[in-house]
Amino acid sequence: MLVDSFGRIATDLRVSLTDRCNLRCTYCMPAEGLEWLPKPEMLTDDEVVRLVRIGVERLGITEVRYTGGEPLLRRGLPDLVRRTVELSPRPQVSLTTNAIGLARLAEPLAAAGLDRVNVSLDTLDRGTFRTLSHRDRLPDVLAGLAAARDAGLLPVKVNTVLMRGINDHEAVPLLRWCLEQGFRLRFIEQMPLDAQHRWSRENMVTADEILTRLGAAFTLTPADAAERGSAPAELFLVDGGPATVGVIGSVTRPFCGACDRVRLTADGQVRNCLFATEESNLRDAMRAGASDAELADRWRAAVARKRAGHGIDDPSFLQPARPMSAIGG
Repeated sequence: MLVDSFGRIATDLRVSLTDRCNLRCTYCMPAEGLEWLPKPEMLTDDEVVRLVRIGVERLGITEVRYTGGEPLLRRGLPDLVRRTVELSPRPQVSLTTNAIGLARLAEPLAAAGLDRVNVSLDTLDRGTFRTLSHRDRLPDVLAGLAAARDAGLLPVKVNTVLMRGINDHEAVPLLRWCLEQGFRLRFIEQMPLDAQHRWSRENMVTADEILTRLGAAFTLTPADAAERGSAPAELFLVDGGPATVGVIGSVTRPFCGACDRVRLTADGQVRNCLFATEESNLRDAMRAGASDAELADRWRAAVARKRAGHGIDDPSFLQPARPMSAIGG
């Protein structure tokens, strides 16, 4: 298994398929975009499947989530999903996406065996969406969400980052809309993972603030803590349930002690934490002829070095050199 020195076991693998994205969200990357990874440095489909297979067959991975950048930009994504669900034991396979293009791909992905999707949606206002993402694509996102629901990719989860003075007034409308549509909303504190390195705690809308805003319109009751497990979201019943809303307080309410995640970047680097400052290169070892056993040993060694926590509150904290788009969520 993938065990660190604090006894945590990584069973949830997040695999970035590309660092490219068709949005330019201000909390992630500059309007002009970034310098993308050259194609030869990216893992091929066969290399992705081989590393995922090693994770599943040898290292105890039970859940695989494909991320980006924007994973829908990866050609052949349905086939990657199909090859992943054919592994034994079969892992749960999900996708984190901005949903642009999902209206077209939801049915093929469901047919390939994809279990569910997480969709990033920060606003229901078209003008605000355009300001945040530098693209006028809100109708495409909403169409993608509906297509995912209709294709049975359930539960459809919506991830929202609130930003002070930009969309923080939309907390209640977003929750009302998600309840009406049958989506599960999760608010996420903005994290220091922007390419511009402009994140500041003062501008971050905290979990407490989010709950206060929601509490003015809904009755929120903490859900059974046992149901949370290692999930990052604190769940609250809305008006007595059964519907819930989640709050992921990555900064102010860290959940590092129960973390079960490990990440593989699009260029084949293992990251044992979202905020890790070091990586372990599986790509080059694989291309140099390393066996499955040797790659598994490298992977175990990388996870064994995982720190106790992300350390955002520590004065020595350093923001990772890679932004979120190049790490994978």
